[in-house]
Parts: sequence; structure tokens; C-alpha cells
Amino acid sequence: MPRLVLLLLLSLLCCPLPSVNAAPTSIQGQPAIEQQELQRAKDFIDTNRADEALMVLRGFVVRYPESPLVATANFWLAKIFYQRRQFADARLYFERIPPSARADINLLKGLLDISAGDVKSGLELVRALPATDLTNQDQLVRNQALADAYLQLGKPLEGLIYLNLLSQQPNAEAGAKALKQAHEAIGALDDADLAELAFMLQGSAVGQDAGLQQARRLMGAGRLDDALARVQAVVFNPTPFPYRAEATALLDRLTGQPWLQRAIGVLLPLTGRYAAFAGLVQRGMDLALELHNQSHAPVRLIYRDVGPGPERAEAEVSRLANEDRVMALAGPITGLAAEAAAQKAEQEQVPLVALSQRSGLPQIGSYVFRDSLTNRLQAKALAHHAVVEQGLTSFAVLYPENRLGEEMSAMFAEEVLALGGLVIARESYPEDATDFRHQVRLLMGLDPDASDSLPEMTEEEALADLFQPDFPAVDFEGLFIPDYADKIGLIAPQLPFYGIEDVQLLGINGWNSPELIRNAGPYVEGAVFVDGFFRYSSYPFVREFVDLFYEKYNEEPSILEAQGFDAANILLSLLDRPDVTSRETLRLALNLLRDYPGVTGATSFDAEGEAEKVLFLLQVQNGHIVQLN
Repeated sequence: MPRLVLLLLLSLLCCPLPSVNAAPTSIQGQPAIEQQELQRAKDFIDTNRADEALMVLRGFVVRYPESPLVATANFWLAKIFYQRRQFADARLYFERIPPSARADINLLKGLLDISAGDVKSGLELVRALPATDLTNQDQLVRNQALADAYLQLGKPLEGLIYLNLLSQQPNAEAGAKALKQAHEAIGALDDADLAELAFMLQGSAVGQDAGLQQARRLMGAGRLDDALARVQAVVFNPTPFPYRAEATALLDRLTGQPWLQRAIGVLLPLTGRYAAFAGLVQRGMDLALELHNQSHAPVRLIYRDVGPGPERAEAEVSRLANEDRVMALAGPITGLAAEAAAQKAEQEQVPLVALSQRSGLPQIGSYVFRDSLTNRLQAKALAHHAVVEQGLTSFAVLYPENRLGEEMSAMFAEEVLALGGLVIARESYPEDATDFRHQVRLLMGLDPDASDSLPEMTEEEALADLFQPDFPAVDFEGLFIPDYADKIGLIAPQLPFYGIEDVQLLGINGWNSPELIRNAGPYVEGAVFVDGFFRYSSYPFVREFVDLFYEKYNEEPSILEAQGFDAANILLSLLDRPDVTSRETLRLALNLLRDYPGVTGATSFDAEGEAEKVLFLLQVQNGHIVQLN
């Protein structure tokens, strides 16, 4: 059987049979028994039970030869037999269909002509079909038929145009099949056609393949400068194609040096209003690099200023990926720049460890990871401690009316609920609030506008009141306040003043400040909160980092220096592994990272690339912030 027929059969085997509505005749308005029979056949087709469908359809054409629906039955029979390579039976049923100009009928006729060896006639019929008249799946069949027919007729450029279209389909298997077939066809082109194809299809996977094969021929002819220019154009173009590794290997051979360098690109807003924060991250990274290069093969950190917005991020990612040839990227720290950098890194297929909390970054693609303290991580760790370790089940939330407060409030409630607890009360306050009486009384279930003065009691009532048992002022066990230490200094003293006592106070990393103790003092005794870094931790590797940092900079590090230190160390440690030789193997190593002992907590990456960290659980004890875990 000709190779063309086999390829067409393979494409049709992946093609679902048309629906009733796509058949030559609609079933609307026909006798119910005929509609039911045809629907039975359709159900069998939809569930890949072709034998049962054949039995029903054959019975239908015998019992109802005059029915307008018999054309639909014959069409389905022809297509089933075609899929089974029973071409004589397929043509028999096809010829029973009344003449029609429908595209799906003419497509099947063209394929049957080709199967019978009449390639030119079938090609002309299939080529004349407007793609807009076909279903998406039938368009794939049409393009495959045109590609194969042109190749068989000795017109490879025309065939490769259609293979290029097929390679861009969402179906990964069909795309890979088209690229493989294109690769074989490209190899048979003469030099002139190869150059024309590489020019016409530049920026596509087929064009990339053509450029690579052109570079190989140029090198074989001794035209090394031309070969280098051609392969550089292929490697610098981020369009994915199956032979990129071969292209980089050829570039290495032509330049005499490895394509990828032992370098990490760092994207930070080194100028502008966020420059001070970027400088802290950079100090942590520089310390990590200095320590690494003392005992390992040197690695370079290449810093690029991307500013706070997205404008420069894409260009710097491309420059680092293709000109500096870095193995990986780290940063940025601001949301818009991080999103733009992540999208470009995914396109360039360079692993990126982002340091921004912007929502959705790791979901951009498989090359994007995040190593940052997110609101979700905090809510999850705090809820786990309160519910699982402390045994609390009922909570209230008092939160500021801003994005942080609203997001943390919602996330904490979700995490508590997932663990079997419940947030039973939530109240918000303006960002600039200083008096919290209204919110506190609402949390207590009281009228916020009622007077605080006690009612007059008779002597008998006062005596009876002495013997009444005391009941808790509130019906929740924990109170979560997602705000910063300065605001907690105002809120905490007002809680017992207005009646909320003996509840577990819970907070976020913004509580981890000496200002908390100075301003709130005894009112936050026993409070529990989380953070991604604790400079007074009992962990030896944290103490070592703090000592080394102080020795180098004569200051204690903050969480920003710690995050920079960890992000750099994660990438540096992976670059030292013998199995990490490419960006792809580095990406896989990041995926498999488990419990890296970072100073911002033991770190792993989940399936999407989001950091999973063991955060620091902190508590106020005897007027000091101490680590619980």
C-alpha cells in the first residue's frame, strides 16, 4: 500500500466521525423510529463501538431505502470502512450518497480517489475545498492529505507548507508527527529549496529545522562563517523545535566554547523607588556567590536593571538568555516586572526563580518558579498551627480595609475551614483607624453604639450578681489580625479594654518587629505569628548566615537579604550537580527540589513551581519574640 494512503489512514483513525448535524441530511422532521435508529448508530460511534454501529447502519439502509436519512447512514458507513482500510466497501457506500456540494462529502471523495491511486484527481478535489467549510478535525485531515500528496508528486515546498500548518495545531501528538515528517522532507531538499524554505518559514518550528539543516550543509562545504551566522540565528530564536539541542551542539562546535555559561542572570529594579529593596536582595546574593566560589567552580551573577514596570523586563530576559547565555534567571521583586519576565523566560525556555508575590507567576509555565513568602504560605502555616497543634476550632478576624487585609482574611478562613475549623466573625477597619471600639464590640456580638455604663442595681440584685458564673465575653478561641506591628500596637491594648480577653492572638510576618514589643508589651504576650525569616533562630545554618552577613556588611540581615541568599544558593547548588548540563535539566532539578535547608525555611517546589516552605512559627514570651518550631 502506498505510504500516502497509510499516512492518510493514520490521520483519519484519529478523526471522529461526523455528528448527526454534520451529516448530509438532518434528522429533524423524520419518523421517530428512523431517528431513534440513527441515534443508536451515533451513540455507538461516539463510544468507539464501530462493529455495533456498522450492524445498525447496514440494517437501516436495508429497512429504510427511501428515507431521506439513508444518505447519512451511507456517509457514516463509507467513513467507517475507510478507516478500516476496506476501500472497496467504502467506495460502494459512498457512491450511494446523492450528489452534494457539501465539503465533508467531497473531502471523503478526494481521499477515496487518492486511495485508489488517482493522486492528482484526489489532490485537486481536496485542494478546492475551502477550509472554512470544514470542521477543525477535517481541516487537519485535509492539510495532511495535501502535504502527503504534494510530497508524493515531487513538490516538497508545497508539502512542507501544509506540514508547517499541521505542526502548529494544539494537538501535541499531531504536531510532533508533522514535525518528524517535515524533518525527513527537509533533508531531501536541494540547497536552493532549503534556503527558500528557511526564509519563508522563519520563526516557525519547521523554519528552525530548515535553518539548522542549512547550517550543517554550510559547515560541510567549509563556509564556517556562514554556518555560524545561520546557527546563531536558529539558537537565538526562542521558537521551540525538537532539534534545539542539536543546534546548540553545532554552535558549540563552531565557536569552540560551550553555548551555555556558568552564569545566572539577576533581574532587579536597581534604580528608582525600589532600588533600596533591590540593594538588600543583591547583598544576600553577593554573599551566597562569594561563599560558593571559594570552594566550587566559579559562577557569575549578571545583574540587569529592569525598573519596577514591565517595559524593560522582557528585553533584559532575552539579552541574558541569548547574549549572556545564562543557565538561569532570578528575580524580579516587583509584580509587573516579574510577570513580564516570567512570560519571556517561558518563551525563551530559561528557568526563572521569581522573588515577587504577584499572583499566578508559577502558573505561567513550566520554566517559572517562585521562592518568596506569599500570603497563602502564611495563612496555611498559621491555620495549621492554630487548628492542628493548638486544637482551636473557632476564630474571628479583624482586618484592615486594603488588599493585604482582604486577601489574608479570605485565605485564613479557607485554610481554617479545610482543617475542620471555622471563622465565625469578621470585621474590618479603615487603614487610618486609631479607635477600634466599634469593631471590637461587633466581634463580641454587642451593639457598637450602646453605652458602656452599667445599669443601676438594687442591693438584692447586686448580691445575686456576685454568685452568677462568669461566661466568656466571646465565642471564638482565636483572633487573627493581618496587619503590621505599628497598627497592632494600637489594637492590642484596646481588646481587653473593650472586653476581649483570653483569646489566642494570631498574626502575619508584619508582627515580627521590635516595635511590637515596645508598643503592645503585655497585651501581645502569648501571641503567635509566622515569618519567612527569623534572625534569632536556633537553626545553626541561620545563625551562620547572620554571623557571616554581619561580618561582611556590619549589619543584621532582613528577610530581603535572606531571600536573595536562598534564591542564589538554590541555583548555585544545582549548577554544581553533574547531571545539570542544560536549562532543561536545571528545570527538572528545580521541579524535584525537596526540603532545601534555606535560611527562609526548608524549601520545595510543587508541581506548578510554587514554593512550599516550612515557615518560622514565632511567639511573644516574657516580652521577647522566640521561635516555636
